[in-house]
Amino acid sequence: MHEAPAHETAWTVAAYETPVSERMWVLTATGVTPAPLLQDLLTHLADAEGWDTALGVPVNEKMVTAATQPLSSAGWKHTVDGRWIRWTSSDGNAGIQFDAFAAQHPSQNQATWTLWAGTSPDQGRPTWSITASPQTPSSLLASLAESLAHETGTRQVQQGRAPTTSLASGPPAPAVTAGPSASRSR
Repeated sequence: MHEAPAHETAWTVAAYETPVSERMWVLTATGVTPAPLLQDLLTHLADAEGWDTALGVPVNEKMVTAATQPLSSAGWKHTVDGRWIRWTSSDGNAGIQFDAFAAQHPSQNQATWTLWAGTSPDQGRPTWSITASPQTPSSLLASLAESLAHETGTRQVQQGRAPTTSLASGPPAPAVTAGPSASRSR
């Protein structure tokens, strides 16, 4: 969506088995989702040779483990709170949340995964977020988790220089502007 408000959905990616089939999975991103994460998403979509998606099957422990392995490897804090499983960065400024209840209803394409930075989704509106349905490929989620795990918490201030940015606090993705409309004359 062109010129979407910062906290509204600007990007939607959906996958279908065939052009006329039901949707397999959907992923959305807000207008200020950092460009490196969007680039990673687009690269993963372009390079994918197949999806590790089992249609109609509830998300299982193996899928969750595969999707979040980069966070575990990076030492992110893991908590369970009722239906929510969360992984948060050491500074608490970024995380991934898994909704175990929504995951048990794979045909409904509910937001099951939430990647975020800033305020956690349960404490208000995050700076940016990406949501994904239960059948979103775990390889795609792992790729995004890898980017998130290695790009957050890296905000550094060097003497006499402006701070470098991270996915947790970086600038929004560059706006795409439309050029002048082409017109035909007779």
